[in-house]
Amino acid sequence: MKKFVAAVAMILCLITASLRAKAQDKPEENKGLNGNWHFVLDTPGGDREIEAEFTVDADGKVTGTFGKTSAAGSFKDGKMNLDFEMTAEETGETSHMKLLGTLNDKGVIEGNWQFSAYDGTFTAFRPKK
Repeated sequence: MKKFVAAVAMILCLITASLRAKAQDKPEENKGLNGNWHFVLDTPGGDREIEAEFTVDADGKVTGTFGKTSAAGSFKDGKMNLDFEMTAEETGETSHMKLLGTLNDKGVIEGNWQFSAYDGTFTAFRPKK
């Protein structure tokens, strides 16, 4: 009986350790968005390139910059969801910029953007050093 109890206790310890390891992996996963990015937005007037820098906290909250604008949103399970107010340099129009994208296994974010009445697709990658 003592061997059985010891075996069950060991199994429970292993399961607990495994769950803790997975819980600790979550913040590391969110760091996949941390750092500098080069965005290429497909717009009606042609490609628009914007530099961005993001920081992701342990809960998946994103803060940073998108061009000259403060950016905010979330990043969880490889999905980026940014929504922040921005003023277009070309027109001076202020509206919400929405960026929904997925970070793929090649380290590239692909998704959709929306600003005012405009929308399109984008690709973002780490800038060359």
